[in-house]
Amino acid sequence: MKDLVKQIGQLFLIGYPGETPSPVFLDFLSEVQLGGVILFASNCPTYEIAAENIQRIKLHSRGNLPLIAIDQEGGRVCRLKGAPAEYRSATLYGNTDDLEHFVEDYSRSALFMESIGINLNLAPVADIFLNENNACLKERCYGNSADQVAKFVEAAVVTSKKNRLLCCLKHFPGLGAAVADPHIQTPNADYDEILWHQRERVPFVAGLEKGADMIMTTHLKIPRIDDKIVTGSEKIIRTMLRQTLAFDGPVISDDLTMQGAAELGNIGERTVAAFNAGHDLLLFGQNLEESMQAYDFFANACEHGEIDEDRIETSLNRISGVKFKLESSVVR
Repeated sequence: MKDLVKQIGQLFLIGYPGETPSPVFLDFLSEVQLGGVILFASNCPTYEIAAENIQRIKLHSRGNLPLIAIDQEGGRVCRLKGAPAEYRSATLYGNTDDLEHFVEDYSRSALFMESIGINLNLAPVADIFLNENNACLKERCYGNSADQVAKFVEAAVVTSKKNRLLCCLKHFPGLGAAVADPHIQTPNADYDEILWHQRERVPFVAGLEKGADMIMTTHLKIPRIDDKIVTGSEKIIRTMLRQTLAFDGPVISDDLTMQGAAELGNIGERTVAAFNAGHDLLLFGQNLEESMQAYDFFANACEHGEIDEDRIETSLNRISGVKFKLESSVVR
């Protein structure tokens, strides 16, 4: 277990505050060998600064390939601003059924992201916009029907692969029927497994069939499926995601510092619960102090046998598998 504990940094994808990564962040990145870093708008005020930050991150990764992730969904969720990286919202493309222009615009963005060192876009959104009061997903969904969303999800995955950019379907198992914003509180959705098979599942299956690399879950409670929130639900992750969708790639949590994950406990307890439920990558936003606390809590749990050794090894293999795609021109 001691050797595995030395590698658990690979399970963490962490953001940092401010325009440039601080010495504290870079030392932490280097010491624990983080699996990756997520960039926010404040880290990317210009393309030049974003590229410089990425180079700093890579230099402190001591030869290990870090995931350099970003949320570049289009519209209001674009961390990189201006041409060629910024493009229109999912809803605008969906409303006009303009698949051709979406592929053209997203191809340009993906090509640019890859050129400055970004290798993972936490997109496309595979949610169906089912509730007009869902402010969290406003303008972020490609439509209000499963088939409409599915064809854009397929196009996004194919476009990502052509440009050597890893992609991530979100927010599993489907956030579109909810109202509350998981950044602020835990939302509820009123659907059961039968309806999920007919509706929410469809865009995720479409994306996986085109070769999507990852799936991100969401902080959501679906009482008709499980009394635990998705982030801590073995049933939803290990049964619905792993078995029903037959997906064996990395599953990443949504930001564990969000209030929607609060019922799982403090930041350390959330981290352990999310991993034990079946996540491979544990995502944290720009609160570096909380991220470091989570890592220390997780490492301590590993040393005390609270986390299964085989699970750690399986997750490490899944993460190294997607990183291999980035290094291999044969695979991608």
